[in-house]
Formats: sequence, structure tokens, C-alpha cells
Amino acid sequence: MPAANDNLLGTYLKDRRAKLDPASFGFPLQRRRTPGLRREEVAQRANVSATWYTWLEQGRGGAPSADVLDRIARAMMLTDVEREHIFLLGLGRTPEVHYHPAEGVTPRLQRVLDALTVSPAFVKTPTWDVVAWNEAAAAVLTDYATLPPKQRNILRLFFRQDSRHRAAQQDWEQIARFIVAAFRADTARAGAAREVQALVDELCAMSPEFERMWRDNDVRAHGDGTKHLHHPATGPIAMEYSAFAVDGRPDLGLMVYNPMTPADAEKVKTLIKARRKTAKR
Repeated sequence: MPAANDNLLGTYLKDRRAKLDPASFGFPLQRRRTPGLRREEVAQRANVSATWYTWLEQGRGGAPSADVLDRIARAMMLTDVEREHIFLLGLGRTPEVHYHPAEGVTPRLQRVLDALTVSPAFVKTPTWDVVAWNEAAAAVLTDYATLPPKQRNILRLFFRQDSRHRAAQQDWEQIARFIVAAFRADTARAGAAREVQALVDELCAMSPEFERMWRDNDVRAHGDGTKHLHHPATGPIAMEYSAFAVDGRPDLGLMVYNPMTPADAEKVKTLIKARRKTAKR
């Protein structure tokens, strides 16, 4: 038999199996010599033969297929992280992405946003719906709270003919192309191409410019860079932006815009003060 270090997948599956509660899976507790589920019980739930599953834990019989690993993950009720781990151990790659619509953010993540007092920041879904933001984002970018949830979409806001997003860009055409390409990459990475089709159809009907850019089939990584806005109240604002993944939430991405100079930071503060003053009226 191979050494333990050569059979990482089998060792991990055996460990997970030993930690499962048979009663929660509907199996009797009597006459069990070891904790957890039996191999044949996992095999039964995964619809594979008990012999083959035993070989898998022992490191025999070759690499499993992605379909079998998926069935084993469901049979053992593994979390998304655990499912990804057995794919990495068994096949050397991550599993195919299954899109799950976002369910909002945790209070802890909202507190992270709120702690960025002069840096506009928001959390978006793979379909680029904004689901959380801080006060600086509301003052500088868009006051998302004033919009219906369906309209809190970056593409919808950017491609509206009357949008102040359009007027605020120094080079709208270039930025629009970048946004469409990054949006395409994000939705594909999240496995959301089918779910986003209705939005794409809507945008194509609303904006000939979006339709033309979408047909170019370009893809870009969001990453980081600089953004230059022209705000009607303060004039130009230069910011550096960075995109972050939210650990444990592959459905969410965090965008943070940092003012590039102290003067830019003062402009952000001015807009925040003006927003608070308006809110008190």
C-alpha cells in the first residue's frame, strides 16, 4: 500500500467519514465498533460500490471522476470548502463552479465597509448587483439606498443614457469597454452565465453601446488600477481601486477606492458632510 502521505484523498475522506453522526443520516447506532459512518454507508449514499469506495480510501483503483467526487461530497454533506478540497486532492483542480445567488452580507463585513471612512467601498455579486456599501460610496459614487434593489446594478447604472455615472467619466468609452469585459469574466468564473442572460438581453435592448461591446467577447480581470471621476460638487477626484474576494463567499466581491492624494481625501470628506447635512433636513 502507498504511504499515508501518498494517499491524501483517502486519508481525508476517512477522517471526514469518522466525524459524521450516523443518526443524522438515518442510520442505526447499534453495533458500531468505530465512530462515524461505515464505508458501505457512504458508498450507498453516493451510489457507488462499497468495494470501489474502500479502494478509494486505500489509495487503490486510480483517480476518481469529477462526477464521483461530487456524489461523495453530497453523500457526506461536505461544505463548499471541503468539496473544493477533495477535488484538489483527487484531481489537482477545483470543481466546476455552481452559481448561488447572493444572500446579502454579514454584519461583520458591513462593519469592515463602515470602517473605511474616506474610502468608497461596496460589495457586489457576480452579476454586479451592489448588495452592501459604506457612507463614502453613497456620497461619492451612488446613494444605493435611494434605488430599488433591482436598480442597484453597476451595468444598469453605467449604461443608462441619463446616468451621472456616464457624465462623471473622463473617458466613458474606454471605461465602459473595461467594465463589460470584466463583467463577462466575473459571470463566467462564477458559473452565472445562464442566470445573467436576462440582464444581458435587457442591457442590449436598452443600450446599443452595450450590445456592441458585449458582442466583442472581450474578457478582463478587474484587479486594481486608478479611477478619475468628475463630481459635479467637487470637481475631479482621483482614486486607486482594488478588488478583493470575500473569503468563504465566492458569490461576493469587495471593491475599495482609496483617494490618491490628501486633496482627494478632503473632497470625499466634503461630499460626506454634504450628504449628512442633506439627510438632517
